[in-house]
Amino acid sequence: CLFYTSGTTGRPKGVMLTHRNLATMGLSYFVDVDAIDPADAMVYAAPMSHGCGLYAIPHLMAGARHVVPASGGVDAAELFALGRALGPLSTFAAPTIVKRLVDHAEAQGLTHDDVGASFKTIVYGGAPMYVADIRRALRVMGPRFVQIYGQGETPMVGTALSREHHADVSHPLHHERLASVGVAQTPVQIRIARADGVGLKTGEVGEVLVRGDTVMAGYWRNAEATAVAVRGGWLYTGDVGSLDAAGFLTLKDRSKDLIISGGSNVYPREVEEALLTAPGVAEVAVVGAPDAQWGEVVVAFVVTAQGARLAAAELDAHCLNRIARFKRPRRYLFVDELPKNNYGKVLKTALRDRLRSPPV
Repeated sequence: CLFYTSGTTGRPKGVMLTHRNLATMGLSYFVDVDAIDPADAMVYAAPMSHGCGLYAIPHLMAGARHVVPASGGVDAAELFALGRALGPLSTFAAPTIVKRLVDHAEAQGLTHDDVGASFKTIVYGGAPMYVADIRRALRVMGPRFVQIYGQGETPMVGTALSREHHADVSHPLHHERLASVGVAQTPVQIRIARADGVGLKTGEVGEVLVRGDTVMAGYWRNAEATAVAVRGGWLYTGDVGSLDAAGFLTLKDRSKDLIISGGSNVYPREVEEALLTAPGVAEVAVVGAPDAQWGEVVVAFVVTAQGARLAAAELDAHCLNRIARFKRPRRYLFVDELPKNNYGKVLKTALRDRLRSPPV
C-alpha cells in the first residue's frame, strides 16, 4: 500500500509498504504494545489515513471490534460515552487528542475507575508528549497509556514506552524515562549515528537510525529521496536523539527544527518543556527566526490558558530559572491557537513562514 507522510517538514511523500512490513507491524503490537482480546474495541477518532488507521491491522488479526464515532472526529464526551456503552476502548491519539480526553475527565471529576469503564489502552505518539502533560494524564486517567515512536517509513514501529514503564514511579530514572520514547520494539534495531552513518556512543546526540522488517520498500516514484532515507539497510529518520545505557531513546527534535543561534545548538523541545511548566501556558511551539547577528534567534509562540494573563517578562524569568540563558526565547508571540495538520501535529513550517512574512 501507499502511506503518505504527514508533510510537517515538506511535501508529503508516498511510502511504499509491503505485506511483510504491515504483518510485522501487526505482530509487534501484541509483543511490545498491548494484548488484544476478541471482545476489545478499537475506536478510530483520529484520521484513519494515519497511525490510528494502521492499528486496524493488529485488531483485525485478533478478531476484535472496530468503532467509528458518529461525529467522525474527536469529541471527548462522545468517546467516553461510547466506551461506557460498548466496553472499554483502545485507541491511538496524538498528544493534542490525549489532552482533550484528559481535560474532559478532569472537568467531569472522573475517577480512575470511571475512566477505566471507557478506555482500556491509549497509545500516543506522532508528536512530542511533554513530561508535564503525561504526568497530568497519568494523574487524571491512571496507568492506561503506552507511547510509541515510529514513522510512516517504519509504520508504528521504532520504540515503545510500556504501561509498566509509565507506572514505575519508584524507579530512580522515572522522570527521564517519561521524557523518553522507550526502548526498541522487538522487530527492529535502533542506533544513533552522525550524518555519514558513523555510530555514536551512549549518551551522544545524533540522528536516529532504524533497521528491521518494518522499514519501507522506498518512496513512490522518488528514487532520489529513497536513496537519502535508506542507506545500508538503515532508515535515516531525520530525528535527533540519544540512547542511554539501558536502551531508552530520548528524542531532541527533528533535524530540520534544530535552531543554531550564535553557533550553539538549541533544541526547541527543551525550551518548550520549560515553558509548559509556567502557570497559564496551555500550548507552546518554539522555532528559529533568521537574525543578522546570531544567525537565528529563538521565538516562542504561546497559547495562554483560558482566563490566564501572561507577559513576556514573566516567561523570560521562568525560562532563566530552568534553561541556559542562550536557549531562552528572544521573542514571545501570543496566539489564539497553533497551526496543526489533520493528525494534530503542530506545523512549524507555517510558524516559520509567519515569521518571514511582513506584518499586515
